[in-house]
Amino acid sequence: MLNVANLDPSVRADHAALITLVETIEALSATRTIEDVAAVVRTAARRISGADGVCFVLRDGEQCWYLDEDAIGPLWKGRRFPLTACISGWAMLNGQTAVIPDIYADPRIPHDAYRPTFVKSLVMTPVRPRDPIAAIGAYWAARRKPTPDVIIRLEVIARATAAAIENAHLYTSLNEVLERRDFLLRELDHRVKNTLASVQSIARQTLRNAASPADFAESFESRLMSLSRAHELLTRRGWARTSLREVLEAALQPFGGLADPRFAVRGPVITLSAETALALHMTLHELMVNAAKHGALTAASGQVTVAWRIEPVDGQPSLVLEWVERGGPPVFAPTREGFGTRLLRRGLARDLGGDAAMVFQPAGLSYTLRAPLSERVDRAEVA
Repeated sequence: MLNVANLDPSVRADHAALITLVETIEALSATRTIEDVAAVVRTAARRISGADGVCFVLRDGEQCWYLDEDAIGPLWKGRRFPLTACISGWAMLNGQTAVIPDIYADPRIPHDAYRPTFVKSLVMTPVRPRDPIAAIGAYWAARRKPTPDVIIRLEVIARATAAAIENAHLYTSLNEVLERRDFLLRELDHRVKNTLASVQSIARQTLRNAASPADFAESFESRLMSLSRAHELLTRRGWARTSLREVLEAALQPFGGLADPRFAVRGPVITLSAETALALHMTLHELMVNAAKHGALTAASGQVTVAWRIEPVDGQPSLVLEWVERGGPPVFAPTREGFGTRLLRRGLARDLGGDAAMVFQPAGLSYTLRAPLSERVDRAEVA
């Protein structure tokens, strides 16, 4: 084993610097964040250069961000400057190490920024010279020209820092991907459970009101298909906000869609949360099925108008949606309330904190939904 104590002092100093470099590279390899990288660099660069202060500067667009420092006096920690207004920016823009024995004799230095500090000399080394992403600055309180060995050591640290920063970015990205995966798994579990609960409720309510097994099969299949189309729409939208018009278009599609002249549709842009879009789709489906079986769509002259607007209801801005059927056979209030009627009157309206009304007139069915604007129902644009 090498006996360091027997070596010449200059050789011992070189050996100590080499050990520091190795320890620095090892420490940088274990970092996981930019802050960790800065903490290692500021201490190691000061030890290896013998400087009175070291700063770690990140490139932030067209600015230099003085992220961290280790110095005998305050420098510029936390502050940002234009790339063209500081020596760290010069080093990054030019991909070169700046060696400045006397800061007040160099035109690249903004003297006013340095006067409040102890700095008289400096070395500024870019991190990744071909495409600089940061810089390491070493400062001295007396005028001096750093030796080539000091400059080389700082440049070695800068090269190791570049790799550490890339690793930190990769580690952060990987964590984000894993967190996103865990979130999606939890969200999938939540949605699957909700969907199964919805299917169970639809089956139970449909069976309770079915006149025969054939009637149950027809109604249940129709509602399941409606639920499926709603999920398809929301999946295309990434389960983000969806416009009311998109939901209406999806609900009308099996019955001819918006291109069918029997439908008249108008209203401003209204966006809905995913859960509200799903509930509205099921509500519109029940109205469509009723119109196709008993209402306006049973006659060649039948017409369905769907219109919505924003107006004050009890002093609060609210969505008012109206479904009006005309031109079909006379309609009368049902003698018993089935699943569809309960859904229309109490389902969506109750969830949104509003109200709904169905009016059966000889001229045709009218349905009106009123709901206060909220996070679930709003005028915001679709993402």
